[in-house]
Amino acid sequence: SPGAVTEHFTLNFTITNLMFTTDLQTPSSRKFRSTEKTMKHYLDSLLQKSSIGPHFAGCKGTGFRSGQHRDDTKVDAVCSYKDNASLARFDREKLYQELSTMTNNVTKLGHYSLDRSSLYVDG
Repeated sequence: SPGAVTEHFTLNFTITNLMFTTDLQTPSSRKFRSTEKTMKHYLDSLLQKSSIGPHFAGCKGTGFRSGQHRDDTKVDAVCSYKDNASLARFDREKLYQELSTMTNNVTKLGHYSLDRSSLYVDG
């Protein structure tokens, strides 16, 4: 749409049933690529159903980090949306609440289990 500007926000959360391995830190590794593809699939389908859905442009995993426990992997993603006059201002808290609800109170993302206190949305 004319006048639309692409805006970005970050999502961070911790998966509690994906063991962190060093190849998850290597963007060229098969494990990084397949995990990033799976994350993109889950995040894109959630965000398309959220209040920013009509304006949502996609997410990209930017990194995986070691969590506090052996089976924890922290996920960093950058998501984009087209900002225009028909979209109310980006509401970080509203999006957090929606994602929280859609992930069963931040416990499930597809076949992954999430750390309930790990979801962070930054506008």
